[in-house]
Amino acid sequence: MDLLPHILSILIWLPITGGIALILIGDNSDANSSRAVIMRATALIVSLLNLLLGIFLYINFENTASGMQFVEKNQWINSLNVFYFLGIDGISAPLILLTTFITPLVVISSWEVIKNRPAQYFSAFLILEGLMIGVFSALDALLFYVFWESMLIPMFLIIGIWGGARRVYATLKFFLYTFLGSVLMLIAFIYLYSQTNNFDLLDFMTMPLSLEVQKFIFIAFLLAFAVKVPMWPVHTWLPDAHVEAPTGGSVVLAAIMLKMGGYGFIRLSLPIVPDGSEYFSNLMIILSLVAIVYIGFVALAQKDMKKLIAYSSIAHMGFVTLGFFIFWSFDSEMGAGLGIIGAMVQMISHGLISGAMFLCVGVLYDRMHSRNISDYGGVANKMPVFAAFMVFFAMANAGLPGTSGFVGEFMVILASFKANFWYAFFSAATLILGAAYTLWMVKRVIYGEVSNDNVAALDDLNLREFFILAVLGLGVLLIGIWPMPLVDMMNFTVDQLIENIQQTKIK
Repeated sequence: MDLLPHILSILIWLPITGGIALILIGDNSDANSSRAVIMRATALIVSLLNLLLGIFLYINFENTASGMQFVEKNQWINSLNVFYFLGIDGISAPLILLTTFITPLVVISSWEVIKNRPAQYFSAFLILEGLMIGVFSALDALLFYVFWESMLIPMFLIIGIWGGARRVYATLKFFLYTFLGSVLMLIAFIYLYSQTNNFDLLDFMTMPLSLEVQKFIFIAFLLAFAVKVPMWPVHTWLPDAHVEAPTGGSVVLAAIMLKMGGYGFIRLSLPIVPDGSEYFSNLMIILSLVAIVYIGFVALAQKDMKKLIAYSSIAHMGFVTLGFFIFWSFDSEMGAGLGIIGAMVQMISHGLISGAMFLCVGVLYDRMHSRNISDYGGVANKMPVFAAFMVFFAMANAGLPGTSGFVGEFMVILASFKANFWYAFFSAATLILGAAYTLWMVKRVIYGEVSNDNVAALDDLNLREFFILAVLGLGVLLIGIWPMPLVDMMNFTVDQLIENIQQTKIK
């Protein structure tokens, strides 16, 4: 059987089917029963199969092919001219790989931790994986919207059922923020449909629109995607969601779901309304720089490790939006592609680093049930292997050369420098602030004397925890030393995107 013609459908529906099967079978709410063990094993096998399919996709992906690859197009809703239309290019393929890579690690990390309804917990993650891959693959606007909104449901349940003490507040805030933004995106899609009589995203990208219309559509997209990134000032839901989410929820939220906003900008905003994007580009640059600098100072003041990493994520995602929107600040094309590719590399890199940081916090939380920085101190004395990993990921988070954290940030700063000295100055400030808040946390948690009896009783990493952190560490190191395979995947698609958005669409 040839998998290639339907590989995207399999990548989407295999984990969703696996997740539904887990719900139907159930585990009698007993985490120690043999049925629960089978549920965990099933979740792991399904996520690993999807990872293998992701690798197969990577092997068969052609870096220099123009247009979309692995396209599937079937009639879905005849009366509205809606299609089940899938396809990927050099922008969506790395994000699908990241999703398939992170999910098995989340399953393994939650293996022993989740005692309450493990089957439902793992099923939520599998369904979420399928829906996220659906977002990255959908080329029909209505299909894109269905996947985009559906993602909220499993994440809502993950935080709302398995979250912390204020989980209800956090889930409602998360849901309302993201839902309200998305409704405006739907209105924009309906308007575009009224002009083209279909929901084909590729048609939307070629359709001429007046500047006024482009401005309105850009604002609708902006509110949908800015909440997801999240950009300042609509970022306040993220620290709450992270703090209350279980470790696996935090990892997926930071590693993949935040990338949806960046992906929305580069897949929809830039090619569909290029003139509207240019009109608001200065605003986007200012908002990105505020996120990079201001949020960096906010992170310095945090007492909760998860909150600190959550604010750090907002600052790092500021690089992504900066890389996308400095495009119009160049006199020539030289730095434009560099900024966009740097932003894409930053998305993948941040996915690995922030996921690893949240897993490190999860390891400590599983042992001491505290995320407060003040409750720790001297952890390196009792957990030397864990301390080595935590320091490594902290350095990567601060942008140490040789790690993936450096590559994306350096490319965006370099592009910013070509565009405007002050953009580069303020974006480079985050390297100092990132080092300040990350190392400040490491100093207080990892180093020093053992400050209390709870820390004195800590055990180092078990084999399962070591494996997860080692795999993520290898990923961070590999992209840091050899980013070429990742960059090569994106290069051609980014060149095509630049050609597209340079041409005015004002009718």
